[in-house]
Amino acid sequence: QVQRALLALTIPLEMLQVVKGRMMQAMSNGLSRQTHAQASVQMLPTYISSTPNGTEKGNVLVVELCQSHVRILLMTLLGDGNQSPHVTDKIFDIPGDSMQGPGEALFDFIAQSVRQFLAGITSTGERLPLGFVFPFSCKQTQLNKAELLSWSKGFSCSDVEGKDVVQLLQSAINKQELFHVEVVALMNDTVGTMMTCSTRERPCEVGLVVDKGTNSCFMAEAQYVDMVEETNGRMCINTEWGAFGDDDALSDILTPYDQRVDQESSNPGKKRFEKLVGSLYLGDIVRHTLMALSAEKALFVGSNVTVLGTKGALETQQVLEIIDNEEGMAKARVALEALGLRPSERDCCRVQQICRAVVSRSAALCAAGLAAILSYIRHSRGLERLLVNVAVDGELYRAHSRFGEILQSVTGLLAPECMAALVPSVDGTGRGAAIVTAVALRLADQRREMDQMLAPLRLSRADLEHVQALMRQEMELGLGQETNANSSVRMLPTYVRGTPDGTERGEFLALDLGGTNFRVLVVRVAEDGIRMASEIYLIPTDIMQGTGEALFDHIIDCIMDFQLKQDLMEQVLPLGFTFSFPCQQLGLDKAVLLTWTKGFSASGCVGEDVVQLLREAAQRKQHLALKVVAVVNDTVGTMMSCGYDDPKCEIGLIVGTGTNACYMEE
Repeated sequence: QVQRALLALTIPLEMLQVVKGRMMQAMSNGLSRQTHAQASVQMLPTYISSTPNGTEKGNVLVVELCQSHVRILLMTLLGDGNQSPHVTDKIFDIPGDSMQGPGEALFDFIAQSVRQFLAGITSTGERLPLGFVFPFSCKQTQLNKAELLSWSKGFSCSDVEGKDVVQLLQSAINKQELFHVEVVALMNDTVGTMMTCSTRERPCEVGLVVDKGTNSCFMAEAQYVDMVEETNGRMCINTEWGAFGDDDALSDILTPYDQRVDQESSNPGKKRFEKLVGSLYLGDIVRHTLMALSAEKALFVGSNVTVLGTKGALETQQVLEIIDNEEGMAKARVALEALGLRPSERDCCRVQQICRAVVSRSAALCAAGLAAILSYIRHSRGLERLLVNVAVDGELYRAHSRFGEILQSVTGLLAPECMAALVPSVDGTGRGAAIVTAVALRLADQRREMDQMLAPLRLSRADLEHVQALMRQEMELGLGQETNANSSVRMLPTYVRGTPDGTERGEFLALDLGGTNFRVLVVRVAEDGIRMASEIYLIPTDIMQGTGEALFDHIIDCIMDFQLKQDLMEQVLPLGFTFSFPCQQLGLDKAVLLTWTKGFSASGCVGEDVVQLLREAAQRKQHLALKVVAVVNDTVGTMMSCGYDDPKCEIGLIVGTGTNACYMEE
């Protein structure tokens, strides 16, 4: 029976891979706007978009709300990589009635504690940013705005759920006339843990807490977080993975002992993953296992085992002492005899085996969750390998070295492409909260600097209306015969007098010259639509910058090659020439080049009619079947192509390497 129980408490590697896959799916569901509401892993945005870079400086106040007390600390960051901050702190015990009474009383107590703390230190009255560690589930919409979803851990204050807890604290602080104290950031303990463990070699982008409960956070790519509008950079996500399995995703690994622990808890069916991992529950899992085995006469024969029916009779701390290699057997006997049991040596050995199995399973499940996060990060960033620090804190990790060894080794087996260094977090919650707050201030300063730098580029409506008026003025000057020469906007006539009406039919050649590539097209316009065939020809740099004769001879060579391939050599087709350079147009088929642009500098062309240069090249090449009907620039071509589909189109606009516009004028 004991071996059967041990087997039930042991999860093979193959099953851990399955758990990892299910966790990744649950994470994806939590990040998606469509499935977030039903997701067991909520993946809550924290609005923390950067990890520390070590340059953070200044005084930061931290309020850490714990299960039985409030810890307040003042931390001075020196910009030295956050390695040696100066810390002053004090603990204030929370009165029992404040944990279950009106919410206002709780926040008033916190604010009074802040005032008392500041009264005991030298304060200059300068602005003091405050980071608030609030370890309860919240819906966060900004770094300093979070609505409490539900109380836990013995708190049940009225009139707080659904309210912004940052505003509640700020209001209470203001009542104490501490107007220089501003709450700038709210976070949970997991986020604080992550923020303390970056090194020069590796960023710390994952935080893991394994304490009475368990949770994790990580820096996700903002573009994959549907719940926020931000798409650039990264966003720290609070997974709230303790609820993983609330949708029965873990039902095939739950033992009868786990089911009994869940049934006697204050929230049956909830926090299923946390109840397999957190130290609050491990003692009772062992207790229910021992109770079941004693009922089968596999343990404690001859002892009165009714004490094993009492919740909390065996504490997790005792479990951790029992699994110790050196003194574990002796600790097992002491713990069991304290319960009134009379264990044999064999009983103590089996109890130690069961304790080890329960703790090892906790570490292995944590590893499956961590591997899911690491693999998700690697996939979302398109990396072959991921190198990252993982900040770890909590009673189980700190108190039992074997827990950390299992966590590291199993994570490596489940995510071999991810190199994760587990880094113990030192005062992760308080110090991390100070760093989060300092990072928020640093980013705010950077935003202000950026805003100042970009201010000249921001145009108001009034600025744009001024530009509009200036453009209108220059356009009118450009249209006037006497003022055209002095206008910066030339307003050149194109001699295109009408837009298409959809009745156009026939077969046409088209040339498009505007860059290093030259395109030749044949366009067939019929009742059933427009069909085109085209080919692109390269214009070598030496021809672009050589003589005009060489350039236009090359264009004719390309036209002849295209017509030969399209079997058009015997036909004389009307030809339209898109010539995307500044020209003074004297007729629909007559345009004088004003200047070359776009890398062209062929000699003998500026001041000449480009249509005539094309015709002369055709004569030199003895290609007489060429009938140039129109020359236009690319902007006019743009307008006309859309005008064929919509007769209302009377403006063409190009915004590319350069910009230009055309329109139909009276």
